[in-house]
Amino acid sequence: MTSTNADPIAAAWESIRAGLRRDCGARTFDGWLRPIALGGFDADAGVLRLELPSQFMADWVQTHFAERLALAWRAALPAVRRIVVGVGASAPRTAAEVEIPAPVAAPPSSADNGLYAVALEPRYVFGNFVVGKANEVAFNAARTLAGAEKVAFNPLFIHGGTGRGKTHLLHAIGHEFHRLNPRGKIVYMSAEKFTVEFLAALRANDTFRFKQQLRSADLLMIDDVQFIAGKESTQEEFFHTMNEIISAGRRFVISSDRAPQDLDGVEPRILSRLSWGLVADINAADLELRLNIILKKLESLPDVHVPDDVVNFLAKRISSNVRELEGALNRIAAYATMQNRAIDLDFVSEVLANILRANQRRISIDEIQTRVSDHYRIRKAEMTSARRAREVARPRQVAMYLSKQLTPRSLPEIGRRFGGRDHTTVIHAVRQIEKLRAQDPELDSDIRLLTRQLEN
Repeated sequence: MTSTNADPIAAAWESIRAGLRRDCGARTFDGWLRPIALGGFDADAGVLRLELPSQFMADWVQTHFAERLALAWRAALPAVRRIVVGVGASAPRTAAEVEIPAPVAAPPSSADNGLYAVALEPRYVFGNFVVGKANEVAFNAARTLAGAEKVAFNPLFIHGGTGRGKTHLLHAIGHEFHRLNPRGKIVYMSAEKFTVEFLAALRANDTFRFKQQLRSADLLMIDDVQFIAGKESTQEEFFHTMNEIISAGRRFVISSDRAPQDLDGVEPRILSRLSWGLVADINAADLELRLNIILKKLESLPDVHVPDDVVNFLAKRISSNVRELEGALNRIAAYATMQNRAIDLDFVSEVLANILRANQRRISIDEIQTRVSDHYRIRKAEMTSARRAREVARPRQVAMYLSKQLTPRSLPEIGRRFGGRDHTTVIHAVRQIEKLRAQDPELDSDIRLLTRQLEN
């Protein structure tokens, strides 16, 4: 690749790096994202190469951050239309390429093989989904919907907490459906992207093409549907899209972090329609399932030796969700490789100190809201109210800040727990409190006290 426009690329990368560090936290950033180096940029093709020190790290970044990196580059520098994640200057030709998603109104190049909107993650297939009592109903329903000529249920609604495999199942459905119906049209997108693209189409006065793309799908999959809560125009479009897909006998799959009846802020007619099909939940993984997940993950890491006592230790101590468990394994493998260390209980306890501590004492957003409300002598209901008076707005910001620091919840999840606020409101609150802590010793003292009380 030719290196052109180096200065704009470098400037954009500095801005993107700062945003990643802020949003992902120092530990994740330093361990996985800081090592990314800028490779060449082909200005004619709009292709930028991102390089990492090892194939293992490149694969990890591709799996966990590809879409976020692609969207960040698109926002910072539209000239970058695609990124390639690889290893140094000698990365193999098979290095993952990520096309920066274009608005759904303009079909991407993958439309020829039936795939629309966002490419499916190649690793998320039925063959590597570990099945146990906690997820077998959802797994069997997903396979049936993807593979059967006719299904007795439509839509399929899969719900469960963060990191339990909902997105994996949606991608697996897409892969299997495409294998059996290579000319079939598949649309997979998050509810957040559905909202963004629909509003963009509204502003451009071009909703017809948006509707045509979604409603012509043979398989439509919407991930994290809880994000449409409180968005009236989006819900109106979602309802009619859902109705048309189901009425035409085409397949519709939805995922959410909660059951339909628990989706506050979503219209009753949508909840009713969602409940017509099959509602399958994914519960927290039990010890046996967590052990099997670790063993399955280790099959993809043949050069990493993890003793049985470490496997059992991890399965017992990290019980919050599958994603965190797999992330812990990735972290152990990476640190062992980089530091040339043997993996034993002492090493694991050192590398995973924060994760193990968080799993030992899981702090909830509800606890934080209660503790902060008591400390500032306001009603807990003010945490979710629309009031902007300083005496309630500042404690609310403190609670959002502590929720970001002390829980594994995402920014959108935190926003929802504070009266359905947008994730950008949470980001503003976190930045504001970080700035004020440096200027206001009393506020800094309050936050230290609240942190000690919550952790104890």
